Amino acid sequence: MAETILEVVHLKKYFHERRGLLSGVTGRTRVVPAVDDVSFYIKENETLGLVGESGCGKTTVGRTILGLTPPTAGSVLFEGKEITALPREELRRLRSRMQMIFQDLDAALNPKMRVRDILAEAVTVHREADASEIARRSAELLDQVNLKESKLASYPDELSGGEKRRVGIARALAVGARFLVADEPTSALDVSIQAQVVNLLADLQRRLRLSYLFISHDLRVVEIISRKVAVMYLGKIVETGLTENIARSPRHPYTAILWSSLVDKRSDEASRRPPGAEVADRGILDFDRPAGGCPFAPRCPVHADRGRPAVCTDPESAPVLSAGGAGHQVACHFPLS
Repeated sequence: MAETILEVVHLKKYFHERRGLLSGVTGRTRVVPAVDDVSFYIKENETLGLVGESGCGKTTVGRTILGLTPPTAGSVLFEGKEITALPREELRRLRSRMQMIFQDLDAALNPKMRVRDILAEAVTVHREADASEIARRSAELLDQVNLKESKLASYPDELSGGEKRRVGIARALAVGARFLVADEPTSALDVSIQAQVVNLLADLQRRLRLSYLFISHDLRVVEIISRKVAVMYLGKIVETGLTENIARSPRHPYTAILWSSLVDKRSDEASRRPPGAEVADRGILDFDRPAGGCPFAPRCPVHADRGRPAVCTDPESAPVLSAGGAGHQVACHFPLS
């Protein structure tokens, strides 16, 4: 049985936002819970898709797990070891086994460095190597991501979007990582190139037994590559489960709206939407943070249809993830049937 490689327990990351023009003098701030009590686990050679709209906290989860952003509270266990309070040098060594594929590779890849230098820097960051070993390893990495060795001489701005993405993956693999946070790895790519990147990630997972936290808002891609899915809304995970169960029988109203957006309303597929999901025609509205209770309540069609019951907005009765069978969990007082 596969071992758990990553466990996130009650993770929180709060930011302080200044309020008003005189906030620099008055010191008035507003607390923004970007990640609010998030828990999940990932096993070896497994992919967990983390989905939700932009601004829901997905990327902050990934950055906090890797120690790029310090957590406010909670714990992260990697290979059974608590890592949130590790000294900087020990955390640096740990990053040889956990890496991030950044979404914005125009910012992540140094435009003044050739691909060979980008990979050489990654190969030697955690161990010494001579020139011949660096050259061999760099060529091997490009072969792993299906790029020609001639690309070693290219600068990032000479590469296509798909080629940049492959270089980003190669750089993450260069240090020998076993766990990768893939932050929107198919964004801003043509559909055909997206398929190539997804197939590459799946192939690398099979060959190298990698584990992924796959962050995306592209639900079609998530359905292809992820065995499990966690759905985020306003910093909280509102539903988790096997991908096929989440896609076919979502229990949380927000999840139902997200997945119904994949369905062409003019096709026969629209008839497969779960009871209560007809309200998806209203669309997803702007985020609105309630004072307490369920974070989705101000936008929830089920809450509205039931006459806005107080239990949904009561700060003392915020919904928590509850088992729904077959590994399915949902945080909702009135889950869809």
